[in-house]
Amino acid sequence: MYQVRIHGRGGQGVVTAAELLSIAAFDEGRHAQAFPTFGSERTGAPVVSFCRISERPIRVREPIFEPDALIVQDPTLLRMPGLLDGLRADGVALVNTARAPGELGLDLGATVLTVPASAIAREHLGRPLPNAALLGGLSALEGVIGLDALGAAIAEKFPSAIADANIAAARAAHDHVLAELREGIAC
Repeated sequence: MYQVRIHGRGGQGVVTAAELLSIAAFDEGRHAQAFPTFGSERTGAPVVSFCRISERPIRVREPIFEPDALIVQDPTLLRMPGLLDGLRADGVALVNTARAPGELGLDLGATVLTVPASAIAREHLGRPLPNAALLGGLSALEGVIGLDALGAAIAEKFPSAIADANIAAARAAHDHVLAELREGIAC
């Protein structure tokens, strides 16, 4: 089972990101579940969502405490105590920032990758909504989710013009992460 925990702020599409990831997994013939947890329902408040992907039915229904992948949609959240807790040693943290992974000062024992997802989204969508771009970055990791399945999930969820812009952002972030991996920039 592959488990993803997504951290962000209300209004950044944190819940939608987990839903899109689960739809893409279903489209690839796998089992998936997505669910959020949040306190006050307001724009800017911290939000966490979860997604599990498996080849078999998923029976567990609890939050993800030891994710394989951790997505941080808002880098200011990196200062929150416990945000990075539980990330598996062989896992990956994908952070929305233009900074290089080594500049973040994270000592996780896991791979850290960065994607300027807000800038990519602004370029393609006209708004800094990082969720689709970060999922595109996640799709660059082998075996997680295919970029085509992600694109189909986005097209299923949004009207065509919005879907096209989000798919373009996802593809740009996918290429960015592949370049980081090829160049050994990840830390």
